[in-house]
Amino acid sequence: MKRLPLEGIRVADFTWIGAGSFTTKLLADHGADVIKIESAERLDSLRSSRPYKDGIPGLNRSGYFADRNSSKRSITLNLKTAEGQDLARQLIATSDIVANNFTPGTMEKFGLGYDDVKRIRNDVIYLAMSMQGASGPEYKYLGYGLTIGALTGLQFMCGLPDREPAGTGTNFPDHIPNPCHAAFAVLAALRHRRLTGQGQYIDVAQTEPTLALLGPDIMKYSANQEAGGRSGNQRMPRSPHGVFPCRGVDKWIAISAWEDRAWNSLVAALGEPAWLAAPEFATSAGRWANRAEHETALARATKDWDAEDLMAALQAKGVAAGVVRTAADIVDHDPQLQHRGHWVKLQHPEMGETVYNAPPFRISDHPSTPRYAAPLLGQHTDDVCRNVFGLSGAEIDVLRSNGVLT
Repeated sequence: MKRLPLEGIRVADFTWIGAGSFTTKLLADHGADVIKIESAERLDSLRSSRPYKDGIPGLNRSGYFADRNSSKRSITLNLKTAEGQDLARQLIATSDIVANNFTPGTMEKFGLGYDDVKRIRNDVIYLAMSMQGASGPEYKYLGYGLTIGALTGLQFMCGLPDREPAGTGTNFPDHIPNPCHAAFAVLAALRHRRLTGQGQYIDVAQTEPTLALLGPDIMKYSANQEAGGRSGNQRMPRSPHGVFPCRGVDKWIAISAWEDRAWNSLVAALGEPAWLAAPEFATSAGRWANRAEHETALARATKDWDAEDLMAALQAKGVAAGVVRTAADIVDHDPQLQHRGHWVKLQHPEMGETVYNAPPFRISDHPSTPRYAAPLLGQHTDDVCRNVFGLSGAEIDVLRSNGVLT
């Protein structure tokens, strides 16, 4: 087996919650030695976030935390102590990357800002992932995925017409745009350092990667000064383009068949019901103009189909269609994800066998799974103290009794 792509790279990981932890997870799952700096005095709030394994709360039982922190090591350092800050500097001296997603100024309070860290290691790659970046009139504003979605317009655009902004139902910026953009920037900085020997300061304002999702709406405004609004599943001039009922309780299918060829294939797959053959539905312009009528007729045709059977029938005719699956469907019954080995089961010291996401891409000749389960709080403190800091057992005991290793 070849070396993992990031083997030999060490990350001093000060990130917490969603976007930062997912960024460093991507690095850890591909071989980087990611050492997560935690403290029982100020817990990563994901550790106390549902769902808990078997419904039993505990600092080491959060499935959310586990999935965002696979393949990492955890140490507990009290950065409010001088000794804790000194140990953090020792770790940084051996690290290629230092990552945090705190509000600007937080790392500086501990003497761990970029200028401080650069004096420890001149070629360091320093990743800072605050909500609004390191400068500007709002740079110290606090926020999470919800507020990032609101500030960028994502919240405004999601929902039904004439209803309040609904958002995405999750902290979407934490899961897709921000960690992926940040990890890409880190990889580019590693390549730059390999070519030049120079480190980098990477300032990610988490609002800005989220804006990359909104291209059509931004262009609509910049070209025509139209601010847009909430339209549910509708996308002008596409129709049908929505979710339709299937047989059973709360069973649905998403269908996008607005082009004439796709529409004709859809009607044929459904057995050419008379109520879909009206002349006003024959063209894409006519379908858009009469979308309420023909989508009602389409729902009448789909409601007696099994959703999986209908998806297979439509896909066989080249119609874009997908079953609206539940979490149970995705984990236990999705044949494509099972084929790709997306779900990985790992043994966790406290939770036992747990399910993890594999990285969402595959690299030739490399394993594409998390290497080991998420760490217990401080699970690797003694190991790092001995093998990275060179401390004896007695010295470790003193630091623990003095509240430095907490």
